[in-house]
Order: sequence, then C-alpha cells, then structure tokens
Amino acid sequence: MKQKNSGLALFSMVKKSIDNRTMIFKMAKNDFKTKYAGSFLGIFWAYTQPVVTILLYWFVFQVGFRSQPQGEYPFVLWLTAGLVPWFYFSDAWNGATESLVSYSFLVKKVLFDVEILPLIKIVAAFMVNVFFTVFLLIIFMCMGFMPTLHALQIIYSLICITVLAWGLGYFTSAVVVFVRDLKHFLQLLLQILMWVTPIMWNFSMLQSIPWLEKVMMINPIFYIVQTYRDALFGGPWFWERGLWTIYFWVITLLLCVFGAAVFRKIKPHFADIL
Repeated sequence: MKQKNSGLALFSMVKKSIDNRTMIFKMAKNDFKTKYAGSFLGIFWAYTQPVVTILLYWFVFQVGFRSQPQGEYPFVLWLTAGLVPWFYFSDAWNGATESLVSYSFLVKKVLFDVEILPLIKIVAAFMVNVFFTVFLLIIFMCMGFMPTLHALQIIYSLICITVLAWGLGYFTSAVVVFVRDLKHFLQLLLQILMWVTPIMWNFSMLQSIPWLEKVMMINPIFYIVQTYRDALFGGPWFWERGLWTIYFWVITLLLCVFGAAVFRKIKPHFADIL
C-alpha cells in the first residue's frame, strides 16, 4: 500500500507539473531575472562565476599541474565538458532545495500548487545551462572539433540531470523547511561530490584499483558527466552502456518516488512552519 501511495504521489506531481507548464516557465524566467535585479551588470553575473571558475581550474590543472591532453582533445575541452553538466546539476539541486523557503508567500496560499516550486528553480538553472552548452559547442568548433551526430546525446544528458535534481529536490526542499541546517550540509555534500566525481581527474587513473573503480561508478552523477562527454567526444551512445544506464534510471526513479512521497506526507505542515 505504501509503494502504491508513493507511486501516486509521484504521478500527481508529474501531472501538476504538466498542467502548470506555462506558469512554471514564466515564473522560472522571472526568477532568473529578479535574482540579479538591482545589480549594475544584471544577468551578466549568472555567467561570470562559472566562466571564472572554469578559467581558474584550467589554469591550476593545465598551467600549474601540466595536465596532458585527453586523447586528441586539449585538456581545457575535457575539463569544461565535465564542469558544464556539474554546474547545472548543482545549481538545479541547490535551487530546488531552497524553493519553498524562497517562495514562502506562495506556500501559504491555499489554492497554489506548491509541488511546482522546485521545478521552477530547476528550469531557471536550465536557462543558464543552455547558454553554457551553446558556448561550449562554439569553443569546440573554434578549436577545430566540429560536433558530430553524437552531440544529440547532450539532450539525453540534460534530461538525466533534470530528473535526478527533481527527485532529490523534492526531498530536500521538503526537509529543509523543518531542518534549515540541511542547506549548509548540502553545500558540503556538493563539494565532496564534485571531487569524488571524475570531473577534474580522469577515471582511467583507477584502473589499477578495480574495486574502487566499481564503487565510483555507483555515483549517478558520474554517469551524467560521462554521457555528456560521450556526446562531445564521440563516445558510445547511452544505450550501449546497457546495465549502467539501467542502474542510473532505477536509482533516479526510486529517488523521485521517495522524494515525492516525503514531500506529500509533510506538505500539510509547510504553511505552519514558514
């Protein structure tokens, strides 16, 4: 019975998201604009920090540590291809987590579907990611690497990020209403995940330690980064990764079901706390 109720909770949230898709897009666009309203450079800041971060890591690893090219591709392209999907995931999960607190005035409205709030933040993060994805493709072309048919897999990778952040976001957005320390814990967790995920170091370094290699592959974010790089570097399609793809979606859908169930269970108390 509990599994059935959890499934119904997820189905209900998906339905509400589809029914309110126009409102979600409009509110996400407004959220994106108002986040930087009042600053002199406006939305320019949405792109500045990630670009500076990429340049900083590139300088440290390639200029400082003399990191070698990854195959025929310069290290900066390999690095950026891992950072761009990571930026989207971390921003989306962070935003979704703080969505109920940010929109507390809407949570208190009886007729408003609060289930769409985490998705609004995720869509806002997606808007920034579109720019960086296009920017990354332009960099590849400027350096003589034309996108192939495999580049279409970027769409699949972005879907993976969105669904994973959505499932995690439902759980953390609900819990953070009662446990505000969760947002600080999440910041710490994201820092750890960034370094344990092969974003700035090559997974092939672990070939001499087979058991650790398998443990690292449990991380669903690694799958996302790998499929994103496959899209840009002409790697295998996601269906060619067979069991790894199945594993990712089983874990992700379980997280969605769990997140939706928790959200639905404690939803009646949101207005009282906020």
